[in-house]
Amino acid sequence: MSVALVEHTGPWTPDDVEALPDLGDHARFEVYEGGVLVVSPAPGVKHQRASYWLHQYLARAAAVAGADVDVLEAVNVILPGGKLLVPDIVVVAAEAADQATTRLSYDAVLAVVEIVSPSTQSIDRAIKPGMYAAAAIPVYWRVELDPPKIVVCSLSRGRYVTRTTRTAGTRGRITRPFALELDPAQMIRRTT
Repeated sequence: MSVALVEHTGPWTPDDVEALPDLGDHARFEVYEGGVLVVSPAPGVKHQRASYWLHQYLARAAAVAGADVDVLEAVNVILPGGKLLVPDIVVVAAEAADQATTRLSYDAVLAVVEIVSPSTQSIDRAIKPGMYAAAAIPVYWRVELDPPKIVVCSLSRGRYVTRTTRTAGTRGRITRPFALELDPAQMIRRTT
């Protein structure tokens, strides 16, 4: 564990997190309401496979739609109130991504994807959707791995409403943020 983590006093800020040394363990550091630091362990194999394939699907769908966006994995997103989250995947305006260094602003994010892991179940299902909705991010995907399922939500009156649910074993269409067809079972296949 980093000495900087142990010796830190007071609420955490995004600047504090970005000043931490990289320990090479791929842990994710996020700042929640009130400066609370939340540390998640590195994602597992199924999670990383799903992230890889969803990134590919979304990037391809964005290109077909002619959208001027970038699809990125595990980047810092600043939310109002000094919060810092690291979504598994973001769809962001390309110009904002081109100008960013270490963080993206929530107002440039068109969609976020959270892949539920055993260590982040309650956070990805209950806490993060509320934080993203409060930041007015238009689309939220929750991806379950066991069994594979994608829940697509869009913002309506300040909260997310489920628009589409796709389960493993059936190829289906998703229209938000871009039209694409997939079978969620394909998300956890090998990458080569």
